[in-house]
Amino acid sequence: MRGNLLTQYLRVKAQYQDAILLFRLGDFYEMFFDDAREASSVLDLTLTARNRGEPDEVPLCGFPAHAAQPYVARLLAAGRTVAVCEQTPGKTRGLMDREVVRLITPGTILEEESLDPGAPSLLAAVIPANGAYGIAALDFATGTLRATDTVEWRSVRDEVERLMPRELLVSPELEPAQRDELVRGRPWAIGNLPPLPDTAAGAADRAVAAVLAYVDATFRRRPAHLREAERYQLAGHLTLDTATRRNLELFETLSGERRGSLLGVLDRTRTPMGARRLREWLLYPLLDPAAIGRRLDAVEAFYEAVDVRTRVREILAGTGDLARLAGRIGARTAGPRDLAGLAAALERAAELRAVLEPLSGALLRETREAIACLPELVDEVRRSLVDAPPPHTRVPGYVREGRHPEIDALRAAAQDGKGWIARFEAEERRRTGIATLKVRYNKVFGYYLEVTRANLGLVPPDYERKQTLVGAERFVTATLKEHEARVLGAEERLRHLEQHVFDELLEDVARHQLAVSRTADALATLDALASLAEVAHHRGWVRPRLTTEPRTRVRAGRHPVVEAIGDAPFVPNDVDLDADAAQVLVITGPNMGGKSTYLRQVALLTILAHAGSFVPASEAVIGITDRVFTRVGASDNLAGGESTFMVEMRETAHILTRLTPRSLVILDEIGRGTSTFDGISIARAVAEALHDAPERPRTLFATHYHELTDLARERPRVRNLSVAVAEWRGEIVFLRQIVPGPTSRSYGVEVAKLAGVPDAVVERARELLAALESGGTRQAPAGEAAKQLPLFAPPGERVLRELAALEPERLTPLEALGILARLVDEVRAAR
Repeated sequence: MRGNLLTQYLRVKAQYQDAILLFRLGDFYEMFFDDAREASSVLDLTLTARNRGEPDEVPLCGFPAHAAQPYVARLLAAGRTVAVCEQTPGKTRGLMDREVVRLITPGTILEEESLDPGAPSLLAAVIPANGAYGIAALDFATGTLRATDTVEWRSVRDEVERLMPRELLVSPELEPAQRDELVRGRPWAIGNLPPLPDTAAGAADRAVAAVLAYVDATFRRRPAHLREAERYQLAGHLTLDTATRRNLELFETLSGERRGSLLGVLDRTRTPMGARRLREWLLYPLLDPAAIGRRLDAVEAFYEAVDVRTRVREILAGTGDLARLAGRIGARTAGPRDLAGLAAALERAAELRAVLEPLSGALLRETREAIACLPELVDEVRRSLVDAPPPHTRVPGYVREGRHPEIDALRAAAQDGKGWIARFEAEERRRTGIATLKVRYNKVFGYYLEVTRANLGLVPPDYERKQTLVGAERFVTATLKEHEARVLGAEERLRHLEQHVFDELLEDVARHQLAVSRTADALATLDALASLAEVAHHRGWVRPRLTTEPRTRVRAGRHPVVEAIGDAPFVPNDVDLDADAAQVLVITGPNMGGKSTYLRQVALLTILAHAGSFVPASEAVIGITDRVFTRVGASDNLAGGESTFMVEMRETAHILTRLTPRSLVILDEIGRGTSTFDGISIARAVAEALHDAPERPRTLFATHYHELTDLARERPRVRNLSVAVAEWRGEIVFLRQIVPGPTSRSYGVEVAKLAGVPDAVVERARELLAALESGGTRQAPAGEAAKQLPLFAPPGERVLRELAALEPERLTPLEALGILARLVDEVRAAR
């Protein structure tokens, strides 16, 4: 690496110390020193060196410039910023100038290959101002910019977790603990917030300004595809915190798979932009009953008009990702294939407008009217580009014949040039008598005549030697030089003219970028609505009724995911939650009986209804819910020094301190992470607190602690439910049915047997269980009857408590007979 070139590299690198610098050398991007070491590891490139072993050794690695995109994508995925340093024209001799022409960060990507088609790629900023916190999120690929503000720090943290940006700009004005909370252990890259003028603007405005200033500095100019900032209110959407999204497996399962998630069941969209819109609706469920009703009206229209829905989905399947295409057009980075795709999408959009004509409903009508067909623009693209153009302008031949007379003439000349070479070669063979003489071309030497060593004696004196090879020599003639100059000049002129035609076309198209973006929004909405209707029609879902009353009443409800992916028929169940009557439902029963499924089912149906979707039930009345809380399963945070029980208690505390009158609380096995007495005490205290809270949140509380069933006698708004289980010839059968009243057994030993625990262990467990239930706390030796005082109430007393908690007027005859039979069996077994 020459000294002056190294000096140039170090000068540029000093300006971009936090980025991987791609330094253009000929046809390659090279990286040096620490950049080379890091990039070689991330990209699996061979790390080599100049002056290896010397004091001035320079580590380096690189890749071809024409194949840069996948390498850049991998660097971005690793959370790194990439600075692209190109040669700049101006000097004819000596070292060419170089400067960074673009800074690519994880949040400012336009290239489709680097983006997840089903999720937005967000650049977000958090900044405090005037006693509040501003949050702005830019989807750079589409130009969509949204902003909000809040006075609560915990709402900031929740919203950033919900946004899941690829890159986050964190203000230095935040408290160190707040900054650390947003940064430490997070999957997003952290960008440097640019300095902002000290103005009196609100927090949301300053967050927007921060994002735009960062984009200006990164992209070297303000990309034209960025849209006006859209304001939204956090209070306008149903809040789903991180634990709830994870526990309910809304977007992925606990193992990280899309299949088995709620979105995996719902997403039958035909376009990437439709998939992102559906994801957005699940992430931000609506709270306004009127807005929910508009969306449900549109789903219902598609649900009933099967032929229209089918045709709409067929048309959408060919539109591609018009939203991100509009972004590339506005940013002037689109290629010929992009513009051809735009024309095809707009033609399909015009067809969609006609197909949607018969459907009614405010949302569908507004969406249809937002579709811009732009026939003149489509005609211009069709007239200018060939039917199947290349992705970029580096490949010539994309301008359609007849679009530009000089381009047509130059192409004809180029085609004739091939014929000229053939005629020239034949003439030279005849003139020299060298039958093996060939005319060839390469980028280094241009055109030349190649003669083997055996025929060098026949070379005429007007041949000028150009290169000597092992078995041949290469020559040029004045005539061949003239032809080369003529051909290369024509090729350069042809490239220039094609680029000029394309640039003009791109500018014309970009003037319609806003209309194209609005059309993309409309198509994304149609795709999401049609997907919801398709799923509802295929799976027999019904339209829910939203009410402002604090209640949830579902008849024959089903779990949308378990039903969709399970092999066995799903057993439906009812739920009746009412903040003024049955506010807290305590659900007991065995493991594997269906308690957790039932709990999640109620939460998922609530979220679906607020998202504007039909729900799996025969009837559903859903009270408007502003928060869904869940505390489900066992997890730990060992890296943060938190045990499973600590995480459980943190999540429980989070719920108890954020209750609202419209909250839905789902608790599954609170207190199981500690000792029995501690666990019972905590579980009961939590249940009492939820019942006694002035907010009266609707609560489902699943537990193995049967002692909690006593709450139904002590608290007026507590009701007991249990999972029905049948015993047959010593085996248990899970009926998956939720019935009124408590259960007195957990059937843990029976479940252990079903799981394949060895018989000897199962039998020993039964002996120990019998000893505990009949009176002792010590672990009786095998075969010895327990003779100690009982730890818990004997079976007879539990039966009396259960009978006292029943409400006969609320039981069907079949449910009453089932409970009676079970209680009789218990009493007989205890004798």
